Amino acid sequence: MATQIPAPPSSEAIHRAAKEFSLSFDGEQVLKIQHYIRILLQWNEKFNLTAIRDPLEILYRHFCESMFAATKFSLGQGRLADVGSGAGFPGIPLKILCPGIQLFLIESNLKKATFMAEVIRELGLADTQVLVRRYEELGEELAPLDFVCSKALGEFRPLLKWASSAHLAAANVLLWIGGRDLEGIQKLSGWSWQEPISIPHSLRRMILLGRKGGPSVGVST
Repeated sequence: MATQIPAPPSSEAIHRAAKEFSLSFDGEQVLKIQHYIRILLQWNEKFNLTAIRDPLEILYRHFCESMFAATKFSLGQGRLADVGSGAGFPGIPLKILCPGIQLFLIESNLKKATFMAEVIRELGLADTQVLVRRYEELGEELAPLDFVCSKALGEFRPLLKWASSAHLAAANVLLWIGGRDLEGIQKLSGWSWQEPISIPHSLRRMILLGRKGGPSVGVST
């Protein structure tokens, strides 16, 4: 018997979660979130794109935690590279919330990259490109970048060295980290770090912004 794939969260559940993260979605954004979750749940049956299987937990952990950064930092219409995108987080949720950004999704795993390309096509996301490469192999073709971001890469030292290189010209890095990562990251040279911002519904996860070689950028309120 085939496994029954659960339905994505209702619009009411999405709006309720959004409020808990100080977010606001219009009707089109809600539909895109639901469609994205639907595709993710379908593909996850074969390719194990995420260990999180519950649709509501996917909404909170993958979507709301990703989008929460946009309530604290102005992404505007900047150029953003999401390194180690996996199933598209945080880059695609940020694109749904901030459609004016130019997004590069960097993922070396072909199956995950193929999944993201399908999501981009299904959601009709403009100015969004999947790069099936190791991030260390990329440089001037991305420059200049306003943000380099990563939610699940794990190893930050080489990422920050790459992001600070002259040929990449990244102005800011935006990291989703655990509390145990904070002290080590803040000791790395080349970046001026903001105070970390705790993620709602989490005791240990936080968002950390660094600005290349300059004073910290302001946090929006």
